[in-house]
Amino acid sequence: MNPYFRTPPIVKNLLIINTLVFLAMRMIPIFNALMATYGVLHWVGSPLYHSYQFITYMFLHGNLEHLFFNMFALWMFGRTLEYELGSQRFLAYYMVCGIGAALLQMGVAALAGEYYIQLLGASGAVMGLLLAFGVMHPNEILILFPIPLPIKAKWFVIGYAVIELFLGWTGLQASVAHFAHIGGMLWGLALLYYWKRRGTLRF
Repeated sequence: MNPYFRTPPIVKNLLIINTLVFLAMRMIPIFNALMATYGVLHWVGSPLYHSYQFITYMFLHGNLEHLFFNMFALWMFGRTLEYELGSQRFLAYYMVCGIGAALLQMGVAALAGEYYIQLLGASGAVMGLLLAFGVMHPNEILILFPIPLPIKAKWFVIGYAVIELFLGWTGLQASVAHFAHIGGMLWGLALLYYWKRRGTLRF
């Protein structure tokens, strides 16, 4: 069997952890309350803020749709990237994108005077994976659903980034942290080119 059809260890464990946390929050009220209070990333000036929340927020999801799309994208793009980057570097990349996503969203919120934001979800880290796939496999054909429209990965990534920037700038879909998505992409891009400049990664 082609190894790229298997699910490598980091992706597999991320899928398991995110799913188990989601189920626990739905089934155990006390755990749900604890995560909503201490696991979600609060504004740095909030009395509920803790630095570890830059990690924990990535493993919390608001609803089943939120979880499904993030985990589906993680599985779709993460498998190839983990095999190519190696498990250790893949995990580092994923975490940097997730933390970087939160930092940018916090910075934009501060500039806008919004000091009561709360973040949760793996979207920022997952957007970093999408960016990496587009950079490392620019001409790979992706099929978009529900419309079966084939498009090269590089154009999909660019188009997605433009849409996220537009939605974030205009304030449409205010409940979605669009700048966190942009942040995950930007930090991912910077890290990829840092590795390329050091000669430890080719694309």
